[in-house]
Amino acid sequence: MNTFLLEIVTPEHLVFSKQVNSLTVKGADGDLGILPGHIPLVTPLQVAPMFIKTDGATVTIAVHGGFVEVHKDKVTVLAESAELPTEIDVERAEAAKERAQRRLQTRSKQDEIDHRRAELALQRAVTRIKVSTGKGQQ
Repeated sequence: MNTFLLEIVTPEHLVFSKQVNSLTVKGADGDLGILPGHIPLVTPLQVAPMFIKTDGATVTIAVHGGFVEVHKDKVTVLAESAELPTEIDVERAEAAKERAQRRLQTRSKQDEIDHRRAELALQRAVTRIKVSTGKGQQ
């Protein structure tokens, strides 16, 4: 069998469920390629585009943290949020990117938590922009 079932789930809904040929995600230690028959594993995901190869095409999804769980014939992505390119509001993402960049430039020494939140907001915005404009392609 040269496919496996991929399900991408968020707390709100099932984002994607289909037989696919391969999946590339950005795990805790870098890029991870998953093919049919991959060894079982669980790893946290970074905020980054996810690439799915199916039916000769590549589908890109913006994933904002979570975990990937690999089984013999099924892969489940439990994401904090995940968006298809058609679901992304590019203008909103651009505005969020600018806000995050401003916050990062004007931070004081006492607000490390705000700095980390701004970094994550910037990562999410950049990921959304890449996926929606097709620049997140492999």
